[in-house]
Amino acid sequence: MDLFDHLDKPPLPFCLPGQDGYKSGWSDEISGYHITVPNGQLFYSESFFSKTVSDRCLEYFQDNFNFNWRDVNWKDISDVARVNFRNIHWKQDRIKLYGKDLPLPRLTSWYGDPGRCYTYSGITSKPNHWNDGLLYLKRMIERCFAVQFNSVLLNWYRDGEDYLNWHSDDERALGENPTIASANFGETRDFVLRRKDDKAQKLVIPLKHGTLLVMSGSLQHFWEHAVPKRKKVSGSRFNLTFRNVRL
Repeated sequence: MDLFDHLDKPPLPFCLPGQDGYKSGWSDEISGYHITVPNGQLFYSESFFSKTVSDRCLEYFQDNFNFNWRDVNWKDISDVARVNFRNIHWKQDRIKLYGKDLPLPRLTSWYGDPGRCYTYSGITSKPNHWNDGLLYLKRMIERCFAVQFNSVLLNWYRDGEDYLNWHSDDERALGENPTIASANFGETRDFVLRRKDDKAQKLVIPLKHGTLLVMSGSLQHFWEHAVPKRKKVSGSRFNLTFRNVRL
C-alpha cells in the first residue's frame, strides 16, 4: 500500500465486533465504508450529503405558512394537520397497542410512484406525488448504487423523546432482500442493529447531519433495528428511507 493511500479517509465512528463475519472496506469512489456483517451488508458514508444540501433539507422539510420554522417548538403543536407545510405533507398516525389507540412517537410522510401504497404496523399509507426536493435526493443516491427507488418513508423525530421501536423492514411488498437507503439530516441519533437470534449482538451507528446508511442483502431476515430515545437531544432529526415497493 502506498504511504498516501486513503490519507483523507475518516475513521469508522463505531466499532465492529472482532469476531468472524464482520469486516469493512473504504470506497474512494463514493467516500464511505462497505461493511459486511453476518447475513447482510451495509454502506456507511458519514458526510454523503454536503453541508449545503443538508442544511437546505432542514429548511425544506419544516418550511410552512404558519410559523417561522427556526423558532417553533414542534412538540408544542398539538395538531400537525393544521400546519400548512410548503413541501412535505406531514402527519401523525396512530397505532393500536395493548388495546389503546396511541399516536406514533414521531411524524411521518410517504411519497412514491402511483399505486405504491405501503402498510406497516397496521397503518396503510397512500403515496404523495414526488416533489423536486425528494427526487433530487433520490437521484443523488441512485447515481452511486445499482438500484432504482420508487418510494420513500420520511420520519420526523421532533426531539429525543421521539423514537422508533424494534422492527425489521421485511414486509412482503419490499421483496426478498430489499435494498433500503437511509438519508439523515438534523440532530445525530443512534441507529441500533441487533441480531434476531442473539440480541446481545449489536451495532450502534451514529447517524449524523448528512449521513447515508444503506442496508442490503439478507439483513432484514436476520437483524432488526431501532432508534431509541435520547433525552439529551433537543432538536429535530429527519430520516428518509428510500425503498422499492412491489405492486
